[in-house]
Amino acid sequence: MNELINARATDLVTRLRKDEITPLDLLDALDARIASGDKKINALPTLCFDRARDHARHLMQKPAAERGLLAGIPVVIKDLTYVAGVRSTSGSRICADFVPETSDLTVERLEVEGGIIYAKSNTPEFGAGANTFNDVFGATLNPWNTALSAAGSSGGAAAALATGMAWLAQGSDVGGSLRNPASFCGIVGMRPTVGRVASTRRYTVDPTLSVEGPMARNVLDMALMFDAMLGEDSRDMLSKPRPAQSFVDATQSGWKPKRVAYSRDLGITPVDPQVAELTRAAAMRFTEAGVIVEEAHPDFSEAHESFHVLRARDFALKYAHLLDAHPDKFKPESVWNIQEGLKLTTRDIVRAEHQRAELARRLDAFLRDYDLLLCPATIVPPFPIGHRYVEECDGHKFANYVEWLAIVYAITLTGACALSLPCGFTREHLPVGLQIVAPANGEAKLLAGAKLLEEILGLDVRPIEPRGTPSL
Repeated sequence: MNELINARATDLVTRLRKDEITPLDLLDALDARIASGDKKINALPTLCFDRARDHARHLMQKPAAERGLLAGIPVVIKDLTYVAGVRSTSGSRICADFVPETSDLTVERLEVEGGIIYAKSNTPEFGAGANTFNDVFGATLNPWNTALSAAGSSGGAAAALATGMAWLAQGSDVGGSLRNPASFCGIVGMRPTVGRVASTRRYTVDPTLSVEGPMARNVLDMALMFDAMLGEDSRDMLSKPRPAQSFVDATQSGWKPKRVAYSRDLGITPVDPQVAELTRAAAMRFTEAGVIVEEAHPDFSEAHESFHVLRARDFALKYAHLLDAHPDKFKPESVWNIQEGLKLTTRDIVRAEHQRAELARRLDAFLRDYDLLLCPATIVPPFPIGHRYVEECDGHKFANYVEWLAIVYAITLTGACALSLPCGFTREHLPVGLQIVAPANGEAKLLAGAKLLEEILGLDVRPIEPRGTPSL
């Protein structure tokens, strides 16, 4: 069992296609791993192994060539995304008993490509906040130190990957929800360009802050998951056709950047000194491949105002009707965000959209001079699970529960693609992620550059056993 749990997803796909192993073997290994480990971290509160085994048996009846890109690899789905016949709570008491009749587009796509859905990963209420806790299932704990947060909102997925309870996972990202937990849990998570992954649009047809994306323990496995998620769908008007070249091939293309930029803080946020030191050291390792590394960043000064307005607008669009019907079932941070959205004027939204457009233009111009932009993926190491969010960093007190996420939401606003790559450990042996940014639609370069740096850093991410607080 451990041999399977420790394996890379790309290697397992090769073995599945040769019929050396079956999807049922993988599900059995995961079932045992979850039974022994998830009670320590609470990453996967909803399991659907009966459904998964039925799907696996059906898939095994097909010829190997017709089993899709994933060929029977089990996949975790975030509890914001609907899986037909499986409890889907969105981390909210309002939806605690909801069982959808149909799956969301991402799940449909993954199952067509041979992904086997066996679990839903924990998420904060409606994905609000970068600490994974809710009133339905409780908190997900960081496997590197179970007294600490796994971040969010894809915290359950990241913790499951780190502990070998998943090889591949789906997540979503507005203010870093793929990148923050990847950083805190020592795995890889990517926010792709809007439209790469067709998504179900429930409340508005053209949201561009939120995307779905892949998570894995290494860059190549994440590229495999990304390939399986791609594709145009008429039900999502923003969706893009699958590119001619696979991202697995692009990741292994050998492309390397000529010049990259590193920024400690993008000019807009405090950063923990250890995080700044580790991410800068990792970025400078690019020089070992002959890459020029310079310290620079474009102007992100309007990012705070623009993001707070546009996020509040989205919260009001999605959840105001639920708040009206269930005012006692929302956590205070969600209530605040919805109410902030309802107070907005047209002038507020116009100004925020103009700011966003300018931020996108600046970053695009900057990335014509630099192939990639590098910076911390989170500004702090994992924080205590009892803290609802980061209130202070390096002497600066934040105004609200999302301001500490500026280093990721600034990138969200620009439409660029970005990922978090494990880059080292603090003195307390807590993981830190390096954020790597490429232009919109630049995932091929993003993944190839990340793969190169991953090889230089030599961080071979393997599953860990959850660890309690170290004795002092």
